[in-house]
Amino acid sequence: MRQRNWHRLRAATVAVLCVLGGGYALASSADPAAATDAGGRQSQSEKCRYTRQSSAAPMRDGTTLRADVYRPLTDAKVPVILMRLPYDKDGAEQRAETYERPEFYAQHCYLVVIQDVRGQYKSPGEWYPFKHEMTDGYDSVEWAAALPGSNGKVGMYGYSYVGATQWLAATQTPPHLVTIIPTHTGSDYYDGWTYQNGALSLAFAESWPLSSIGKSYAEQRGDWQLSAEMERNLGQLNDTWYSHLPLKTFPPLHPGDPEVAPYFFDWLNHPTYDAYWQQWAPKERYDKVKVPVLNIAGWYDSFLTGGIENFTGMKARGGSQLARANQQLVIGPWIHSNWTRYQPNVINPLMDYGPAADNPVDELQLGWFDHWLKGKRNQVSQDPAVRLFVMGANRWLRAGNWPVPGTEYRDYYLASQGQANSASGNGRLERAASSGKGAATDSYRYDPKNPVPSAGGHACCGPPTTPMGPAEQSAVEARNDVLVYTTEKLQRDLVVAGPVSVRLFASSSAVDTDFTAKLVDVQPDGRTMILNDGIVRASYRDSLTNPSPITPGKIYQYDIEVWPTANMFKAGHQIRLEISSSSFPAYDRNPNTGEAFGTSANTKVADQVIYHDPQHPSALRLPVLPAGAITWDRMSTD
Repeated sequence: MRQRNWHRLRAATVAVLCVLGGGYALASSADPAAATDAGGRQSQSEKCRYTRQSSAAPMRDGTTLRADVYRPLTDAKVPVILMRLPYDKDGAEQRAETYERPEFYAQHCYLVVIQDVRGQYKSPGEWYPFKHEMTDGYDSVEWAAALPGSNGKVGMYGYSYVGATQWLAATQTPPHLVTIIPTHTGSDYYDGWTYQNGALSLAFAESWPLSSIGKSYAEQRGDWQLSAEMERNLGQLNDTWYSHLPLKTFPPLHPGDPEVAPYFFDWLNHPTYDAYWQQWAPKERYDKVKVPVLNIAGWYDSFLTGGIENFTGMKARGGSQLARANQQLVIGPWIHSNWTRYQPNVINPLMDYGPAADNPVDELQLGWFDHWLKGKRNQVSQDPAVRLFVMGANRWLRAGNWPVPGTEYRDYYLASQGQANSASGNGRLERAASSGKGAATDSYRYDPKNPVPSAGGHACCGPPTTPMGPAEQSAVEARNDVLVYTTEKLQRDLVVAGPVSVRLFASSSAVDTDFTAKLVDVQPDGRTMILNDGIVRASYRDSLTNPSPITPGKIYQYDIEVWPTANMFKAGHQIRLEISSSSFPAYDRNPNTGEAFGTSANTKVADQVIYHDPQHPSALRLPVLPAGAITWDRMSTD
């Protein structure tokens, strides 16, 4: 994939500003002539000049949402590409490491519409995440389809919350919506978004309003004092506010003031997957979505599992045969807000995935839109359903489904030499289950006042406020409250790609607690790279809707979803599993008291015991790809 450079595009496309009524326009100097193939379709070389104007979209309740419209200067009717975002239409989620500017798509003869959602920036009304996106999304699609110059076909794109605006619009089945490209987004806004297996995604939940949606809503209302206060508190999250208890009195978001961030406290008041969350979960409505979808995700993105579930859910339950047969999934080695090979170097200077990891998003999107909105005969119909970037190999793998057909699930059983201190490095991962010889347990003490610090992994939305990416683990592994289990050095390369899980038998002295699991690649020089991690809150071990306490001292089986990955463990490397009870501030600290969630500042130390005897075969399960299951993809690297 080519390294994108907006400055090159700007240099090649000299724009002339001119005043046009209520807005302004940009006139491109690109050649407007478009070549056609034998079928009469415009070819990939087509170029359009365009204008940019402000426009207003009336919603069904009378609210008017503001948008920028980039209109190609052509007599032909053209398709529409729509983005609906809470992050300012003037920015359009464009950065060197994400998307090209909207002008890029307008130059390819699309009518591009970038709209501020209700309550954000230029659009008036109440801002409350997800609440209005179904009806506003439907109305905006149909309004955009009727714009002058539109041929009535609408596609949508955008990442993160802007993926949510696509899914929520699509669940309403607007008749002129043809396709969507949701990137780095979820399948519901409870599990894998605000919570994970019962644990609050603390860093995300507290930083998102302060850094973005709460701050911008304050500015939209003219409350600049509150905006400045949020900016200060954002800078104090790591040192002060992440540690604040009780959660429900979180001062920076002004509990009790419905104009600041009432949704944050609603999230805390709904710690289970109840009707509050179900009312706008895309995964509950796949049968209403009738369009092809290109899902784009990242191995270190906070919404990775949601993107995968959207793909598999639509293939199984999409609302039309067209939709079920035309789902694609692309997963790269990216964090939430940066999709280049360079960002991992910021997190870990020794990590570089090579040129194949460069951002492919605009090329993928343009090809997809050309195929579905313009009817072009291009590579999209030949592309595989699944393309995965395999870290370590630094190549793209292609497959017909998720998980990759031919995957072999391999168990690595926990064993030890009786050493409870992980710094000793004596915990082992073995291919054979315990025979009953040697130590049957490991133990550690979890103190919520001294939690294990998060080090990389999947989180949202940007360092240093939230930890993410392929970070080194040595400091974490030196702690007495982290157990480490490691294989012998591998004799040959091992490709792992797909869902990762841990079956853990454990007891606790508490009535509720957490268990965490982390998959790590140990390199020959001793570097330890996190691949992904997971957590389970003990009271949620059986259900996300009906949590129940545990009995102190009783052994339970915990099934921990370590989020998926794709990695080549090279010969000489080792596979490592870390077990602990906290990862802070990625997740909130379980206080171990069993008190109502978020209501107390009390904490209690918990004594944890991990079992790996013949009756309790704790194990890491990896999705191993044999040579016959691997087909490398030839994505371009120009």
